[in-house]
Amino acid sequence: MRRIRTALVVIAMNNLFLTLGFRLWQSIFNNFAVEELGVRADQIGLIQAVREVPGLMGFLVGVLVLFLVEMRIAGLSVVLMGVGIFLTAAARDMSGLIGATLVMSVGFHFFNSSNSSAVLLAVGPDEAPKVLGRLNSLGALAAVIGTLFIFATLDVWGYRTLFRVAGAVVVIGGLALLPFGRQPMQARRTRHRTPLRRRYCLYYALQFLMGSRRHIFTTFAIFLLVREYRVTPQTITLLFLVNSLIGTYFHQAFGKIVARFGEQRVLTVNFVLLMGVFLGYAVVPMLSALETPAFLVPRLSVGSWVLFPAFPATPGLLVLLGLFVADHILFGFSIALQSYFQKIAVGPEEITPNISLGQTINHIAAVVVPVVGGLVWEAAGAQYTFLAGVVIALVSLGLTLRMRVPQRERIAALAVGR
Repeated sequence: MRRIRTALVVIAMNNLFLTLGFRLWQSIFNNFAVEELGVRADQIGLIQAVREVPGLMGFLVGVLVLFLVEMRIAGLSVVLMGVGIFLTAAARDMSGLIGATLVMSVGFHFFNSSNSSAVLLAVGPDEAPKVLGRLNSLGALAAVIGTLFIFATLDVWGYRTLFRVAGAVVVIGGLALLPFGRQPMQARRTRHRTPLRRRYCLYYALQFLMGSRRHIFTTFAIFLLVREYRVTPQTITLLFLVNSLIGTYFHQAFGKIVARFGEQRVLTVNFVLLMGVFLGYAVVPMLSALETPAFLVPRLSVGSWVLFPAFPATPGLLVLLGLFVADHILFGFSIALQSYFQKIAVGPEEITPNISLGQTINHIAAVVVPVVGGLVWEAAGAQYTFLAGVVIALVSLGLTLRMRVPQRERIAALAVGR
């Protein structure tokens, strides 16, 4: 029991360092690239495409576990991400920026797979959703700290110093935790290919659909707000801050909800509500009744420190901003898919390879969906891109209703007979 508690503390600290570093990097990267290096829009697109490539290689974590336990991989991934953030400060041209981004992204994506697997191996099926929820809450708190840290230091330090400090903190934190990365439970390893089973097909399909749903919203919801409503960068930053503040409480509650009501019920409600969110983004911009009255949202300041300036708004914009926050809340229920796989896995040794493969499948959507969604937007209109999101949520709902969690005795029998 003591080893499990120690492992969970190490996992939590790794999550804290990784999320803190990533939020700092994510918040100032675009501004740094444009203001310091003069990067164009097409070059930013190339960098973001490169950033997603390591996500497609997530299945390699299933190979690494033949040599290292999941917690050790997660710890090394934190260090690698910190190195990438630190190297960003040294970038003087596109090649340097792409190289640093690639290093950062390998650490980030390999951490996601190994970290989830380490949690699922450390705790039982009944506790897994709660632990995953608490980790997400901790990550949201780290994101809040990172955002406030940027507000407090960016004007004084500048981009490069902030990248160096953030990278160094993440590297030192990751290295300090490495000696404690002993896993309380280790799965039996075999040098065979990833065990693909028919029973996992539903998990793979939902991973792809969740990746599709997330990238439709994260790519095109913000684009709609900026292009059609002229929402300022400060307002977008405030939205992310609000999301993080909400997440510090709600993510922990999500884990308890999943543990109490089960994965199928939670995901069913999630996808029903998600259809409403996508439908709102498709319909609200077309409702002329929500275009008036226009009014000015007052600025938010602390003394002479202006967090974000005043901006013009309409009832329709406020609805869309609310739906943006609602989508973030609903995405927190994605932990139900991980705990669902834990319950259907034939054995512990099949968790890490398939979680890693699931991440790869998820990132196939990350590469395909933004391109297809952009083509649909230009050819038919923004509303059809979001209506495609409604369809994705509807298909996800249909698959969720087919979820069946076999009895543990049956899983044990399969494990013996495989």
